[in-house]
Amino acid sequence: MSMNHIRPWRNIERRKSRQIMVGNVPVGGDAPIAVQTMTNTDSGDVKATLGQVLAAAEAGADIVRISAPDVAATKALKEITKESPVPIVADIHFHYKRAIEAAEAGAACLRINPGNIGDEKRVKEVIKAAKDHGCSIRIGVNGGSLEKHLLDKYGEPCPDAMVESGLDHIKILQDNDFHEFKISVKASDVFMSAAAYQILANATDAPIHLGITEAGGFVSGTIKSAIGLGQLLWMGIGDTLRVSLSADPVEEVKVGFEILKSLGLRHRGVNIISCPSCARQGFDVIKTVETLENRLAHIHTPLSLSIIGCVVNGPGEALMTDVGFTGGGAGSGMVYLAGKQSHKMSNEAMVEHIIEEVEKKVAAIQAAEAADAAE
Repeated sequence: MSMNHIRPWRNIERRKSRQIMVGNVPVGGDAPIAVQTMTNTDSGDVKATLGQVLAAAEAGADIVRISAPDVAATKALKEITKESPVPIVADIHFHYKRAIEAAEAGAACLRINPGNIGDEKRVKEVIKAAKDHGCSIRIGVNGGSLEKHLLDKYGEPCPDAMVESGLDHIKILQDNDFHEFKISVKASDVFMSAAAYQILANATDAPIHLGITEAGGFVSGTIKSAIGLGQLLWMGIGDTLRVSLSADPVEEVKVGFEILKSLGLRHRGVNIISCPSCARQGFDVIKTVETLENRLAHIHTPLSLSIIGCVVNGPGEALMTDVGFTGGGAGSGMVYLAGKQSHKMSNEAMVEHIIEEVEKKVAAIQAAEAADAAE
């Protein structure tokens, strides 16, 4: 058994929400928190967009969103949804007819922005298309595009205005007997987003999609998302998430999983615990970790690996991981398996040996899971 078990003092009690389906992916209830991303290609370019979808799915994305701003995009969507291994969310900007076309093209979910989509009559037409084609809907409130009457009422974008926008739209869906929806209240400001999500979580039992919109580049966006989404997830809020980065969509997926892994909410692949390196290190920790991250990227089975440069903290960290290596002296270190000292290994041969041990452990975990499933 993997040592990635949850201890009582780190349990997070998730908010109770209804469960909906986005294609074949359950969202809400007791379903795993889904990780999403969004393509950034020309949506009318089937080859390029599908390529990003496939890359995101390989990285672990459960759901991928694609912009549908024009007819060319919704036409391409028909081909993309046929080939995609994951459900596709069509992002509707302004024109409600694109939502109808996207539903007809096989989108699993329609993301509509209450501030941009139009009046209630248009929303009703979108609801009908969603019902006819088995789509769910995401109400996507954005602090940068709130309805004029709410801006007049509150004077500026704020958490209360964002939540009121979302609840007004929920009422429209429910009044039309449509309940397969989730909701988000995103802003680029971490404080505004977090406050809005906390208010929203107490106001509805709908599944909640988390995000800090327009978070920025890879480093700054990762930090803002980790702070904003991390605190909400820690409070038990959130059923699906997207990390918005000015970067490759695959990076968004990786960061999303890292946030969930850090909170013990979901595990995928090898979780490497490593020291920042210092003068005590017995080998080049930074280069070793970089190499292992690349060489072990193909593994999806949850597993923990500690790579520590010296014996100050190394043995203690290794006790908590499936596989570990702690630097020693004279060009060698200690290999740990299942939290126990196993054998010494030279620094030169360590990388290949660690990869071998990780792959052996993964094979053992998979064999045990297969045996359990066969019983």
